[in-house]
Amino acid sequence: MTEPILPQLHDWLGEGICRQLSLYPIPEGLRLSVIVPVYNEKDTIRELIRRVREVPIPKEIIVVDDASTDGTRDLLAEIASQPGLRVVYHAENRGKGAALRTGFGEATGDIVIIQDADLEYDPAQYRQLIQPIVEGVADVVYGSRFLPIGPHRVLYFWHFVGNHLLTTMSNVFTGLNLTDMETCYKVFRRDVIRQIRLRQDRFGFEPEVTAKIARLHCRIYEVAISYDGRDYSQGKKITWIDGLKALYYIIRYRLTD
Repeated sequence: MTEPILPQLHDWLGEGICRQLSLYPIPEGLRLSVIVPVYNEKDTIRELIRRVREVPIPKEIIVVDDASTDGTRDLLAEIASQPGLRVVYHAENRGKGAALRTGFGEATGDIVIIQDADLEYDPAQYRQLIQPIVEGVADVVYGSRFLPIGPHRVLYFWHFVGNHLLTTMSNVFTGLNLTDMETCYKVFRRDVIRQIRLRQDRFGFEPEVTAKIARLHCRIYEVAISYDGRDYSQGKKITWIDGLKALYYIIRYRLTD
C-alpha cells in the first residue's frame, strides 16, 4: 500500500474502516529497527530478508548471527553490503536472548520489532503490529497466534497446550491477560526496550521481558497474526525442556530482577 493512495481510500471507505484495515499514514521520519536473531538458518534467511525489505515502511534490518555452523555466516557475508542491512556476528553461540540484546543495542529506529528467521511469521503484518504504537496508545505490542484471526498451520497439540500453560502462568504472576506470551512478534518503542535490563541468554527471554514490561506498567496491546509453524524436521529448536525453564523464569522474575 503506497502512501499517496491512503487519502483517497479514507475518502471512499471512511476513517473507521481504514483504521480497522490498518490503512493509516506512516508518520514522516518514523523508522523501524527489525532485529533478526539467527542460528543455522541458511535455508530461510535470504528469503526472510527479502520479505522484510519488501515491507513499505522505512527500516533498518539488524541480523545477529549467533555463531551459525551450517553456512549461514557465509551467506550473510555475501549480502551484508545491501542497503539498510547490518550483520553482527557472535564469536560463540550464546542463545536467542543474547542475540536480541546485541540487536537492541544496535537499534536506532523509533520502533523495534523482533523477527525470527525461519519464515513462521509474516513481515507483511508489520503495519498491523506497529499501529497501536504509531497511534500513541501502546508502548509494547505482542502478535498473538491465538486470537481468532489469520491462518495457522496445524501442528503439535502438546505445544499448543504448553504455550497456553506458560501464558496462563505468566499472567498469574504479572497480572496481565495476554493470550500468547511466547510469541516471536514483540514490538517495542525503542526507549522502552532500552530501559529494561535483560539477563537471559536463551529462550528465557520471553518470560523475562514480559515480567519486566509488566513491572514498568507499560501499555501493552495484542494484535492477531497468522502463523506458519514448522516442525522439527524443518529445524524447529524449542523443546519441552525450554518450557520447564520458562516456568522457572516466570516465577523467578516475579520475585527478583
